[in-house]
Formats: sequence, C-alpha cells, structure tokens
Amino acid sequence: MKLAFFDAKPYDKPSFDRYAQQKGIKVKYFETKLNEDTVDLANGYDGVCVFVNDTVNAAVIDRLWEMKVGIVALRCAGFNNVDMKHAHGKVHVVRVPAYSPYAVAEHTMALLLTSIRRIHKAYIRTKDFNFSLSGLTGFDLHGKTVGVIGTGRIGRVFVDICRGFGMKVLAYDRYPAPITDEAVRYVPLEELFAESDIISLHCPLTEDTHHIIDAAALEKCKRGVVILNTSRGALVDAEALLFAIKSRKVGAACLDVYEEESDLFFEDNSGHILEDDTLARLISMPNVIVTSHQAFLTEEALENIAETTVQNIVDLTENGQCANELCYRCGDTKDCKTERCF
Repeated sequence: MKLAFFDAKPYDKPSFDRYAQQKGIKVKYFETKLNEDTVDLANGYDGVCVFVNDTVNAAVIDRLWEMKVGIVALRCAGFNNVDMKHAHGKVHVVRVPAYSPYAVAEHTMALLLTSIRRIHKAYIRTKDFNFSLSGLTGFDLHGKTVGVIGTGRIGRVFVDICRGFGMKVLAYDRYPAPITDEAVRYVPLEELFAESDIISLHCPLTEDTHHIIDAAALEKCKRGVVILNTSRGALVDAEALLFAIKSRKVGAACLDVYEEESDLFFEDNSGHILEDDTLARLISMPNVIVTSHQAFLTEEALENIAETTVQNIVDLTENGQCANELCYRCGDTKDCKTERCF
C-alpha cells in the first residue's frame, strides 16, 4: 500500500511513520496541498491523505479515479472540502470522527479565559516590566450563560468544562444529545442568541450552518457578547463579525479558524503583506484573539489521528469496508441508515 500524504507538516510525520510502518504502508510526504494543480503527484499511489485545507472537488476526484487512486483518507473530522456526491462510486472517503474532543474543547476555554482576563496583554506588559493593572479588568465566568451550538463530542466536552466553572448552558443542535444536567437546556437558536453572554461554535460546516453567525444573528445577540469559533471558519460571516466588533455589539471574539484561511493558516507569512483586509483588521482589534487552527494540536490528538487514519486504510484494503467511511448522502458513518457509498 502506497500513500501520498498532502499538506504535510513536521509534527505529522513521527506518529504517521510509526503506525504506517507497523501496517506495511509506504508514505510519501508532500508539503504542497492537494488541488487540481498538484493532484498528479498522487499518480502511482493507492490512496491520498488530506487535511482541512486540501481541495477534493469534482476535478480532483475525477483525476484520482483516472489514476486508480481509490482512497481519500481525511486526517480530520470535517469533510466540507470534499465533494461527497461526486466521490460516490469513484473513491472511498474515510475520516477521523473523534481524534481528541478534549484538545479542541480545552483550547476553546483557553481562548475564552485569555480574552476575558486579558492574559495575553498582561504577558506582553510584564515582558517590559510593566506591572500596571490598568485596562486588565475582566469578568467572572461563574453564573454567566454560554450558548453552545453543536453538542457532538467536542461540544459536550466544552459543556462539561463550562459547568465546572459554574456557568449556565443553553444548547442548540438539530440532533440533541441526552443531557441530565438541569443547568443545561436545549433551546431554539433565536433564544440562544438572545440570552447568551458567550456563544461557542462546535458544529460541522453544512449548507444549513454556513454563516450561522451572520449580521442578522449578531443583531439578536446581547450587547457585548463573546463569540468563540474553533470549528470551521465559514460558520461565521467574518465581515459581519468585524462590523459588529466595530459597533461594539460584540465584546470580544476568539477565532481558531477563519473563512478564507486556506492560503494563510499553517504557513509562516510573517515576511509578507497580508492581503486579506478583513483578517488583518480582525487581528488588529484589541478584543480579538486569532490562533492558526491549532485547537487540535496536542500529542494525544496527533497519535489518535495517525492511528485511526492508518487503521481506516487497512480496513478498506483488507476488508473492503470501514466503520469511518462517509456516506455520500448524509455524511454519517457506521450507523448510517441510508444507502452506503458502495
């Protein structure tokens, strides 16, 4: 089994090398992202391994099919970058549905605490021996209401963390999970917007959730609301968010993802002029924290990603099926009740 690994970073290789060697998989690492211009690099390989900013559209899928590349192995949970309907009957698409919900949920809380307690500003000040407390006043999380949109694995872990701080939780999900905590209530989206002091996004990117936080949604929110997004960039209309920050409607924003991140994140652009004016203005705001899609990046998560991805490939090649193969209709796995991809 030969695997072409796209958008490879140094932190990917140790775990993948170890698990791939155990299973007899030969991996060729490519630093470039998979797209229409680079897909021919996969010629002669049995499968490709891709990440969130690789492009697996119809043209790429057709070329993979022509080259007899039969597996697209996503080393992530999201699959909005894959044309699933076009993949039907041409390539198997597998993913890692749960690499470490704790990694993402904990990073979300780290961003929130950093923002509201001004830790990033205090850190910079004390480096210059400035120990003034002026402008560093924050607020307690205890007793505040957090709105959690998406209560899958990550969302539920984040709910647990918030409850540990004594917060009230309003949740929204099209498929609610059973929750027994009386301080956690499922409510309509409108109520969540209106009542939440903090809103955190933990849902996949679909047609229904695209720009779930837009100008209309932000208008319904409390003045001074804090927006957290560690899920997918396009859940938030970045221009609408920027306007809401400038108008003081949004009190703070913490973003680990960005709508137009594909050509920017995971790369060192420090020597270049940032041409994305919206992102540049967001980063310049004193009440905005942007991290570069690093919420997943823990040792435990990297191990789980590599182990699951390799096992997905082994299951497909040896057994012809995999519990983590995506259904082209609904995107579900394992317990999908609709027609399977193959």
